[in-house]
Amino acid sequence: MTAQALLSYEHLTDLQLASWIVDRDPRAVRLVTQRNNQRLFRVAWSIVRNRSDAEDVVQETYVRAFAAISTFNGLSSLSTWLTRIAINEALARKRSSQRRVAALNANSVLVLDEYREKLMDLRERRDTPETALMRKQLAQLLERAIAMLPEAFRTTFVLREIEGLSVNETADVLQIPPVTVKTRYLRARKRLQQLLDPELKSALGGAFPFAGADCEALTAKVLQRLGLEDQI
Repeated sequence: MTAQALLSYEHLTDLQLASWIVDRDPRAVRLVTQRNNQRLFRVAWSIVRNRSDAEDVVQETYVRAFAAISTFNGLSSLSTWLTRIAINEALARKRSSQRRVAALNANSVLVLDEYREKLMDLRERRDTPETALMRKQLAQLLERAIAMLPEAFRTTFVLREIEGLSVNETADVLQIPPVTVKTRYLRARKRLQQLLDPELKSALGGAFPFAGADCEALTAKVLQRLGLEDQI
C-alpha cells in the first residue's frame, strides 16, 4: 500500500472503515489491525499470560470480528468493540486451557531490588548499553510480576497503566462501573508498589512490546486467513 493510500484511509471514521471491511477491502483491514494489534495483544496477554496464546487470541479476534463487522453500530469506538471481543476470546481460551505460568519467586524480587539500585546510580547515563539492558530485564520482571495479579486486577491494570485508557474508557471496555475500575486499579497498584516507584515505572513502557516486525507479521497472517493477502 502506498503512503498516500494509507493516509486517505486514516481520515475514515470507524463506521466507514467497518463498511470497507464488510466489502473485504484489504487496506481497511490492514489499517485497523495496525491500529489495534498492540492493545489487543496486551489485553489478551493479561488474561492468558502466554505470549504465543495471546497472539493466537488476537488473530482469532480479528477473524471473528471481521466476520461480524456488519453488526458494528458505532455506539462505542471500533477499538473498544474489538477489545471486548478479544477479552471474550481470551477468557474462552483460558477456560479450555490448563497452561499455568510459573509464579514470581522471592529471588526475582531480590534481583529486582538490585536492578533498581543500579538504575538509581546510573541516572546520568540513561542511554548506555548497560542501562538499556537492565531496562529490558526489568521489563521482563514486570511482565512476570503483573502475571501474578488476579485476573480482574491484571486486565484493569494493563488497560489503565500500560495502555493508557481513562477510567471511563476502561469501564466501557470491561463493561463494569467506573468505581469498580478505580478499586481494581488501586488494589493492583498496591500489590505492585515495589515495581511502580519513579525509578521503575518508566520500564513499563517497554513491557509487552508488540510492534514493528511482530505487528506486521500478525497483520499479514490476518490478511492471509481472510484471503486478502494478494489484493494489496
